[in-house]
Amino acid sequence: MYAYIKGKVADRNDQQIVIENNGIGYLINCPLGISAEFGGLGDEVTVWLYQSVKEDDISLYGFNSRAQKEMFLKLITVSGVGPKVAHTICAALSAEQIAAAVMSGNVALLTSVKGLGKKSAEKIIVELKDKLKAQLGSSSSIAVTPVAVAASGTGDPGIMQDAVGALVVLGYKDQEASEAVGSAYEEGIGLEDLIRKSLKIASGKKFS
Repeated sequence: MYAYIKGKVADRNDQQIVIENNGIGYLINCPLGISAEFGGLGDEVTVWLYQSVKEDDISLYGFNSRAQKEMFLKLITVSGVGPKVAHTICAALSAEQIAAAVMSGNVALLTSVKGLGKKSAEKIIVELKDKLKAQLGSSSSIAVTPVAVAASGTGDPGIMQDAVGALVVLGYKDQEASEAVGSAYEEGIGLEDLIRKSLKIASGKKFS
């Protein structure tokens, strides 16, 4: 199983990118919505990878960040959402946008993705929220811990709650998510921006 690959952009088209590493060219499914972040031909890049293995096909799916890959991995746990659909969603929306849509129940944002219908969007929201509740061991809404409130000084419990949940959806433990949100919160900040800032803080602590 591949985690990521570092190498030069050797070739690209609307749906795929070739990364050369030690004389080997790796063909990676990577639509423009994702590969546009990698620069031009010859540039040194890091591409996060997911390897899909089927009886008649082995494919690599590329992502421009760990958070984007983590969101993809969450999406493919939803019944009826395969790698191609999940990849299309990740190419159209950022990880922060998807997480915010799940936490706020924003069906309209998810259905803005070409080919994703209302029923599929609603299923993504419901199933990811259910997995979140199971992970936290509670059937109630996510609690903003005292750590988060203390770190922020004051704050809007609703938006902080949703941001903590979004980071948990992306694979962070509830305690570290809560601390990151508390540190990132500022008065008047929107949910998507709060998630983005919190992710930077949480990932910095986790992988420094």
